[in-house]
Amino acid sequence: MRASISCPPPNGPLLMGRGGTRRAGGGGPGWRASRRLRGCGSQSWRLSGCPRQYCAGRHHHHSRRVWPGCWTRRARRPPRQLRHPLQPSLPPPRPVPMEEMEEELKCPVCGSFYREPIILPCSHNLCQACARNILVQTPESESPQSRRASGSGVSDYDYLDLDKMSLYSEADSGYGSYGGFASAPTTPCQKSPNGVRVFPPAMPPPATHLSPALAPVPRNSCITCPQCHRSLILDDRGLRGFPKNRVLEGVIDRYQQSKAAALKCQLCEKAPKEATVMCEQCDVFYCDPCRLRCHPPRGPLAKHRLVPPAQGRVSRRLSPRKVSTCTDHELENHSMYCVQCKMPVCYQCLEEGKHSSHEVKALGAMWKLHKSQLSQALNGLSDRAKEAKEFLVQLRNMVQQIQENSVEFEACLVAQCDALIDALNRRKAQLLARVNKEHEHKLKVVRDQISHCTVKLRQTTGLMEYCLEVIKENDPSGFLQISDALIRRVHLTEDQWGKGTLTPRMTTDFDLSLDNSPLLQSIHQLDFVQVKASSPVPATPILQLEECCTHNNSATLSWKQPPLSTVPADGYILELDDGNGGQFREVYVGKETMCTVDGLHFNSTYNARVKAFNKTGVSPYSKTLVLQTSEVDIKKLLAVAWFAFDPGSAHSDIILSNDNLTVTCSSYDDRVVLGKTGFSKGVHYWELTVDRYDNHPDPAFGVARMDVMKDVMLGKDDKAWAMYVDNNRSWFMHNNSHTNRTEGGITKGATIGVLLDLNRKNLTFFINDEQQGPIAFDNVEGLFFPAVSLNRNVQVTLHTGLPVPDFYSSRASIA
Repeated sequence: MRASISCPPPNGPLLMGRGGTRRAGGGGPGWRASRRLRGCGSQSWRLSGCPRQYCAGRHHHHSRRVWPGCWTRRARRPPRQLRHPLQPSLPPPRPVPMEEMEEELKCPVCGSFYREPIILPCSHNLCQACARNILVQTPESESPQSRRASGSGVSDYDYLDLDKMSLYSEADSGYGSYGGFASAPTTPCQKSPNGVRVFPPAMPPPATHLSPALAPVPRNSCITCPQCHRSLILDDRGLRGFPKNRVLEGVIDRYQQSKAAALKCQLCEKAPKEATVMCEQCDVFYCDPCRLRCHPPRGPLAKHRLVPPAQGRVSRRLSPRKVSTCTDHELENHSMYCVQCKMPVCYQCLEEGKHSSHEVKALGAMWKLHKSQLSQALNGLSDRAKEAKEFLVQLRNMVQQIQENSVEFEACLVAQCDALIDALNRRKAQLLARVNKEHEHKLKVVRDQISHCTVKLRQTTGLMEYCLEVIKENDPSGFLQISDALIRRVHLTEDQWGKGTLTPRMTTDFDLSLDNSPLLQSIHQLDFVQVKASSPVPATPILQLEECCTHNNSATLSWKQPPLSTVPADGYILELDDGNGGQFREVYVGKETMCTVDGLHFNSTYNARVKAFNKTGVSPYSKTLVLQTSEVDIKKLLAVAWFAFDPGSAHSDIILSNDNLTVTCSSYDDRVVLGKTGFSKGVHYWELTVDRYDNHPDPAFGVARMDVMKDVMLGKDDKAWAMYVDNNRSWFMHNNSHTNRTEGGITKGATIGVLLDLNRKNLTFFINDEQQGPIAFDNVEGLFFPAVSLNRNVQVTLHTGLPVPDFYSSRASIA
């Protein structure tokens, strides 16, 4: 029997000294005793082994490594439930159903409940067996051992972007699977039930007596997270280097136990009978025959406490779990928390390992702090969920009100139209069609909002249930491994509820009335009028010419109500034409009296006008204002534009400085930032200099639509056209399609040029004043914004208002 491990008092956190666990002389050969741990109280606790001679061969639990529940104290009665002083005192969680939490408990690869889950550095989880199934073997040149031999600094786990795999792929797509060994052919990838790409091992593993989870992984293996698609190369420890998520295991156990219909006896050999009792000391469920046979009420077993199965299930949930050990020093328990690395560590990590110079704090104190932070975040999210439920009730009531109002309005309309006999019958049909269209539109908008809000509420409730179950866990180190990610998810979900989500998009009233007074000769003018005509319409707005201006291809307009106007305006409608004397179109509707319109054509003349509105009606239009955007060099057909990055549309992880000309990121993941100016006509050129370039990341440069995805690399979706480049080579990418791998990369101080020729409808890239590859993209049409994606290892500075390279301008003039 192996040694027992150090455990905290029931319901209390574990406090470890610098000594960790030590060898003890007592207990016989092969036993390992734990060092006595003293908390803030006067009692000390120690978990001891269960003497085999007392069991007389009747217990079947000796296959377990640790005798559960045998706390050595001087009193023989069961231990009291003590709360450690460092355990956070939190309000009891609200009871919520657990069904919606099931998605949080399933592996993204196999689609089943997690089995022996491990935590990847990106905070996502995988079954240990599934992690082994999706391993890919990397070439020797990409392995951590070869990098260390070459003298380049690497971390314990080296991230590898799968985009770089195209160097070893037969097809130049940027993705591929590695051949496992020289003699083994490449194995095509498979897909799991939920669509995740699974790379099977290139050749069958050698025969071994170890379990699949403990069997050695192939050398130079790479694993890709199926959720965020981050890749990393495993070190010599393989999958053993990843910490196990014991908190998630505990939540899954409780969830599955809550779904079980009845507790069965654990000692019945064939068909298990329903359990009648549970022994708290043995942690075993017994039926009556097995209890009399294996657990007789005599000898040392007479002192064991038997409880009903339901109570035993609860006590089993609340029993202390096995303390997690350090991944670098497997015999040592976590004793402190590294603030810089945000992970629990043992005392050997502090004395000998990479955490020796880092700031550390007490494990219990950080556990209490993070639990408190997660609980506070959940309080706000819970309030949002409650408001969402009330909002759904309001929306469902609106459906009924709209239907009732529609019926009433249709009846009035039919009665009025029938009075006009034949001359009004044709017009009646048209009016009914308009009412029905308005009716369907209102119902569609409300129902769509109900569906959207229901889905978001279900996701929010599932996250809340999962977080509440995580808070119940008593494993500090396991909790701290996932608490940061959960806190971020909770805050992000709460922010999503706060952006006007809980405001109805449609009213229930039909503010229309039919005027049946016109004569027959005026039937062709018959139309709806607004029912609320008790107050006048607002006065015509006045454009403030001194504040209206243009810059590049943007126009800023300002207006105000007349000084003597007494009728308030609920809002304003700004209209612009298409720059060629075409029809006016609405570009802004709201309460503000100033608006900037971006993305206009260069060297174009626009007409602008504004009108006010309230519940009664709409005012007349203001005087028309003529606006001229920046001129274009007619000789070269080139437009010189000055612009900066746009902090309003950038991802929240983007960090801007230097008047929004310099950009970097706070995340290891790629984030996107756009320029303030959009281009739809002309030839435009800008450059970016690399101020910082660490660990060979893959920044991407190019153009994008306004609605491009901001949390992935530029070019992953169909809204961006980009070139991503590392220190050796580059690729062009659009809609996740990788083309034209070109040798030559970037370093600190390099200059990347982007040339957008909307006259020829193409996009070209330059590195250090040399064209990088062929023309990257053809047939680019529409409105484009300069765009960059990068992570925290890169910092670039934007340079605008630059002339086009000489050789390109001369080539354009010749053409």
